[in-house]
Amino acid sequence: MSIEILPGTLYLVATPIGNLDDISQRAVEVLKQVDCIAAEDTRHSQTLLSHLGIQTRLLACHEYNEERISPKLIKQLEQGASLALISDAGTPLVNDPGYRLVDQAHAHAIKIVPVPGACAAIAALSVAGLATDRFSFEGFPPAKKGTRVHFFEALKTEQRTMIFYISCHRISDTLVDMLTIFGQQRRACFAREITKTFETIKRCTLAELQLFVDADEYQQKGEMVIVLEGAGKAVDDMAQAEIYLRILLEDLPVKQAVNLVVKMTGANKNNLYKTALEIKNA
Repeated sequence: MSIEILPGTLYLVATPIGNLDDISQRAVEVLKQVDCIAAEDTRHSQTLLSHLGIQTRLLACHEYNEERISPKLIKQLEQGASLALISDAGTPLVNDPGYRLVDQAHAHAIKIVPVPGACAAIAALSVAGLATDRFSFEGFPPAKKGTRVHFFEALKTEQRTMIFYISCHRISDTLVDMLTIFGQQRRACFAREITKTFETIKRCTLAELQLFVDADEYQQKGEMVIVLEGAGKAVDDMAQAEIYLRILLEDLPVKQAVNLVVKMTGANKNNLYKTALEIKNA
């Protein structure tokens, strides 16, 4: 396969997320022929390059040095060098470094060429069996519980399918928070170690997923993606009913406020009454 490498061009090259054979021939040829490869972790990327027999010079471009090194790389590109940017796994810039470099490349009218390939978020979405016509990528939820809960609260009524990357160190705590915010019956797909030897793909409710993960310590290790079903119309309607309820509770007793909101929205009376008591107690 013959690939023409254009001088002064930045190539964004997707690499495998697990199975090293999941790389396109075009990506291999680009990595072989460019003048230099900017990698998130040169030690990690060297394993892949050695497997492919690629000897192109490597340099580090990660979140701690990207701001400092980007102007130097831009200068090299302006002088006619060709550069490939790769991350540790998958498609560059998808929850990985590279934004500053690409932003500066646009600002300096440098040609940017994507070389597409594996992406954990899209791979997980494709096997989830959930709606794919509209979805949102939410990255990693916050590490601290309080901030994470607020993060999920803001997504409670999101009707698009949501994709999360999950740290194995926080999978159990994260599932507890998801259950609390999104409810036990919300459907999710748990995709772990995608394309690797011990790959797990499980689609179930959040309640079932929590039991599955807690019962097997091996499901608490490795790279994880959770694809979460978006909120249905009923959830959205309940959120609107709660807004009305909060307004009425400022001036009316609980029972009267609940009865009025039921008449206005048709929401479930028992659920509204429970919500009203929670609002009052808070």
